[in-house]
Amino acid sequence: MSRRPLRIGNASGFYGDRFSALHEMLTGGPLDVLTGDYLAELTMLILGRDRLKNPDLGYAKTFLRQLEEGLGLAHERGVRIVTNAGGLHPAGLADAVRALSAKVGVPVSVAHVEGDDLTSREDGALTANAYLGAAGITACLRAGADIVVTGRVTDAALVSGPAAWWFDWAPEDHDRLAGAVVAGHVLECGTQATGGNYSFFTAHDVRRPGFPLAEIAEDGSAVITKHPGTGGAVTTGTVTAQLLYETQGVRYLGPDVTARLDTVRLTDDGADRVRITGVRGEHPPATLKVGVTRLGGWRNEVVFVLTGLDIEAKAALVRSQLAETLEGVADAAWTLARTDHADADTQETASALLRLVVRDPSPDRVGRALTSTAIELALGSYPGFHVAAPPGPAQPYGVFASSYVPAAEVPHTAVLPDGTRVQIPAPPAARSASPGEPAARSAGPGEPAAPSASPAFEARGSGGGAPEGVGGAAPAGSGAEPRETVRAPLGALAGARSGDKGGDANVGVWIRPGPAWDWLRATLTVDRFQALLPETRGLTVHRHELPNLHALNFTVTGILGDGVASGHRFDPQAKALGEWLRARHLDIPVHLLPPPEGTGT
Repeated sequence: MSRRPLRIGNASGFYGDRFSALHEMLTGGPLDVLTGDYLAELTMLILGRDRLKNPDLGYAKTFLRQLEEGLGLAHERGVRIVTNAGGLHPAGLADAVRALSAKVGVPVSVAHVEGDDLTSREDGALTANAYLGAAGITACLRAGADIVVTGRVTDAALVSGPAAWWFDWAPEDHDRLAGAVVAGHVLECGTQATGGNYSFFTAHDVRRPGFPLAEIAEDGSAVITKHPGTGGAVTTGTVTAQLLYETQGVRYLGPDVTARLDTVRLTDDGADRVRITGVRGEHPPATLKVGVTRLGGWRNEVVFVLTGLDIEAKAALVRSQLAETLEGVADAAWTLARTDHADADTQETASALLRLVVRDPSPDRVGRALTSTAIELALGSYPGFHVAAPPGPAQPYGVFASSYVPAAEVPHTAVLPDGTRVQIPAPPAARSASPGEPAARSAGPGEPAAPSASPAFEARGSGGGAPEGVGGAAPAGSGAEPRETVRAPLGALAGARSGDKGGDANVGVWIRPGPAWDWLRATLTVDRFQALLPETRGLTVHRHELPNLHALNFTVTGILGDGVASGHRFDPQAKALGEWLRARHLDIPVHLLPPPEGTGT
């Protein structure tokens, strides 16, 4: 007999997410399983530093505090909890949950998954963790665990593991597992699926979006929704945006299955309900990705505020005054952000920001002595000298890198509620992942409605962006006549979402189907992408098409250096790279644009 769909929710998308979410999800409506994702590349570095101070730490302490009230609620409602909050010490968090259970008088059985920690294999590493799959979680749930704590597993495994338990899927059920992986990717970042960080955010009330949940069917299809009465929205657009987040290529490689993102289809299924169907799966690769963090050195920064006239000359003066001080520093990066406006009516809008970031293996060379030297210029530099913050000491920074190991060499272990240790074998693999291929994350489909408000279009040729005359021509060989164009931002038509993958960034761009998709696919080439985002020039950029989603996905290699904990970019996780792309101007055929407001059409 077939089972009813699994109703599984999310209550955390990162370490520091809304504290009340676990309570809200447990009380907002029926659930079978509640998940929480607390780990990211930067989080592993933070937890690694915690572990240096106290070897009993290394897990997300927030989860324990949330559970003080949530444990009783979950027990009353029969909701299982699955979380990767165990971080670097899942056994320690499992013990802490058992102690909490005894303290509050709520009986629960706790299991955990371990084996991902490979730090001893990496010389000089602060942390090194393999991205495990879902099978350990499945084994713990099959053994009756009420709460399953993991270390580093793929984010989507928090959903696909419970789905495999609920429906008793086998490792060879690739299509079903792939469907659950895609649903897991939608849920993993919490409110990003319900209108948060969404290009067309003005179409919905997203002041306090509800957290998402999925109704996963036995065939692996799913409906993404949220509890009734919660804020935000679930649309094909919001789901598409999350499916494109931090993905690379049409094959989404994972330790249990390779999900084919080019097979995903989204359809409306009613108010705040989006159905995911058609997902095909293939064998997983033979390797697992290993995320490695190291302490990279010491960093510091000073931000000078430049106001009024002669901004460039003022910046040049500061740089020349500090040139001798910076000799011998391993890395010194200057950036000038022209946030100033001519004839501004407030002092803040008349000001630009000159930012100096310094990095060095020694804290002495970039410590308070250096920043104090910058402050000593106060009465002898440019007129109006001041800085955004007082001088501070050097701070340690980390670097992130990834490597790959054969899955069979990783001791994936499920520690059941009774203490039994079960070794999880690696699933059969069809091929080895080539160097540089990611081993875990998900992606996706869908499309947004056109923006409800007409954007402010610029007159032709007035706004920079792509060269004039670019973007409006008919695709080569189409036989179509050129259409009338207007200079407008790409975001007048397209949505985007971007993020980091170690030192790389990805930008997913989607658009409504039909002529708009044909235009985007023909227009937004790699060359055009790099023209619109000059900071990507000289870097390797790969473009992937996802026709079912009417989307393009770009991967920019190396733009983030050694990762978020090391980078000095203004946006070190590339979270707004997609919004910068949407704000760039090019020639767009007039017939594709939404009608101006007030036309009555």
